Amino acid sequence: MALHKTKAKAPVYVLGVGMTKFVKPRGKIDYTELGFEAGIKALLDAQINYDDIETGVACYCYGDSTCGQRVFYQFGMTQIPIYNVNNNCSTGSTGLHLGRTMIAGGMADAVLVVGFEKMFPGSLQSFFNDRANPTSTSAEMMKTTRGVTNAPGAPQMFGNAGREYMERYGAKKEDFAEIARVNHEHSKRNPYSQFQDEYTLEQVLNSPMIHEPLTKLQCCPTSDGGAAAVLVSQEFLDARPHLKSQAVLIAGQCLATDAPSLFSRSSIDLMGFEMSKYAAKTALAEANVNAKDVKVCELHDCFSANEMVVIDALGLSEPGKAHEMVRKGDITYGGKMVINPSGGLISKGHPLGATGLAQCAELVWHLRGWANNRLIDGTDVALQHNLGLGGAVVVTVYKRADGKVAKAVSNEEIGKHNKLGYNPAVEAKGFTKAQVDQARSKKMRSEWAIQDIEQKVEARF
Repeated sequence: MALHKTKAKAPVYVLGVGMTKFVKPRGKIDYTELGFEAGIKALLDAQINYDDIETGVACYCYGDSTCGQRVFYQFGMTQIPIYNVNNNCSTGSTGLHLGRTMIAGGMADAVLVVGFEKMFPGSLQSFFNDRANPTSTSAEMMKTTRGVTNAPGAPQMFGNAGREYMERYGAKKEDFAEIARVNHEHSKRNPYSQFQDEYTLEQVLNSPMIHEPLTKLQCCPTSDGGAAAVLVSQEFLDARPHLKSQAVLIAGQCLATDAPSLFSRSSIDLMGFEMSKYAAKTALAEANVNAKDVKVCELHDCFSANEMVVIDALGLSEPGKAHEMVRKGDITYGGKMVINPSGGLISKGHPLGATGLAQCAELVWHLRGWANNRLIDGTDVALQHNLGLGGAVVVTVYKRADGKVAKAVSNEEIGKHNKLGYNPAVEAKGFTKAQVDQARSKKMRSEWAIQDIEQKVEARF
């Protein structure tokens, strides 16, 4: 598999991140609130004003056209370009990739990327039944090779990939359950996680069967939530030297789509194995990083079976040996690395448009040393994987701007540095009207665009 040649890119940094708590989709919180909260928090974290932002990128899957403008107009109506991005479950990271591309190409110095999703309860549904579904060719291949059951489509597809991994390499159902057990345990330390309950391996195995080997506790939930990131150029950062300690470099990144192997009749290939493998090799090569040197990774565990397959695709394990890595405890604290310290999609939740940006926030907090209740010793690089069937995958490699190893920073020190008085990595809080006023445009704002949004957001905390 030859990698496409990529030109050397100008440095792009994540300067600010923010996110909402991820919650069950009950229809009580609108996307306008979710996007607003995430964006304001990212601007406050970056210690800049919306007037500094030259381009906006809105990431969502469910909603009418121009939802992005509806969210961004609350920050200001500065007439900047606003892009609305939809790339299935990799939407948030696609927005990150777009923002990085624009800055690296000299088209902007500061980009705000906001992901949000207001979802319906239950399994994912298609809303346009009068035209071809974009994944219908994949569904037809699944039907041809493995048949169809009454289970929802996504767990069937990913569960079949798990079955094939068992058949090929000798993984057991307990290995998949262990992945879910670990992710649920990790989520206890993440204040934004939808679920924060710990389960035994037996509880995971004995929860309702969805599609062998996947039980309910091995499947990500639908979620409402938002997350955001401020991306900036070297010139922008150099003009603000007091913020360099919190800036995180996007050292390597690749947005990839499927190869012909998607339809090889393999259930593993049908879940985008080759595009994940290609994107990882490309991003790691750009960052000059070996996968084996990665100590912290946020990867797309929509189902435990996908985490198993992706560990293999990213090169974190030897080919076909991901289950052995799981058995040795090498995906959690005390092992070779920690995968999904946030709790992953399985426990943190999966609001589609926000997921990639929430992964980014988690890894930024680790590299800053702010995730001090779940930090991994010796972290100097972080790896992110965000997958969407249909298909697209984004793999991103992050490093500290100063090239140093992350060391825990005290909550008190963080509260002083960010001028918020608390550490957002370990405490999920709202914000004050004064902080909202500080982050919104000073030059071009409309109270009509914001109306009573502040009170709605504050009321949830």
